[in-house]
Amino acid sequence: MRVSRALAVLTSAALLSAVLAGCSGDGGDGKGAADPAASTTRPAASEAATGTDTEAAGDAPLDVPEETTEAKTTPATKAPSLAVGESGTYEVGETDEYGENFKVTSRMKVTVVSAEYVTPAQVNTTNQPEKGQYVALTLTVRNTGGAPADFAAYGMMKWEDAKTAAQDATTLEGVGEGADLDTTYKPGQSVTGRLVLDVVRRGGVVHYYDANAGGESPSFTVELPK
Repeated sequence: MRVSRALAVLTSAALLSAVLAGCSGDGGDGKGAADPAASTTRPAASEAATGTDTEAAGDAPLDVPEETTEAKTTPATKAPSLAVGESGTYEVGETDEYGENFKVTSRMKVTVVSAEYVTPAQVNTTNQPEKGQYVALTLTVRNTGGAPADFAAYGMMKWEDAKTAAQDATTLEGVGEGADLDTTYKPGQSVTGRLVLDVVRRGGVVHYYDANAGGESPSFTVELPK
């Protein structure tokens, strides 16, 4: 009986020790449990720096190219296209030393009085037209602006049509006969004179390029009859 009781006491003591050991391993006082905050992974220093750089780049102002304005080299008005009996006005002026920043100084009015196809004999010459056909173009030119302006047709009249590209149409035929259109016009002055042009064929148009209006595009156009 004493031996049995001794065994029972020992067994109870062993069980109690096991229970106490288990409680101690589970961290009954809370000290043995893992700290959730400690297990959280903190971002690496390089990642933090990258985030800061991205934010800074997003806040940086964008490089916006400055707007540029092309310098004006010719008049803003559209060149008139005139048939016989019609009149139109174009601008003349000047540019700066670089050929830019066109400034209007005066205006010229041109009237197409007539356009007649003629033979060499009708313009008192024995020279045959090099291009194909003479046309006598009579114009009235008037300065309607406020400053003197030049009209200079020689070398500045070009003919073209749907088939043939622009060709120089000026000649020296008829020069010295009648009033000379190529001169300087004071405000209010006008001249009616005739130009003998050499064109490829009947029809088409003749453009006048005024050097005082930039010379890059026609100042006016004459529509020739067929």
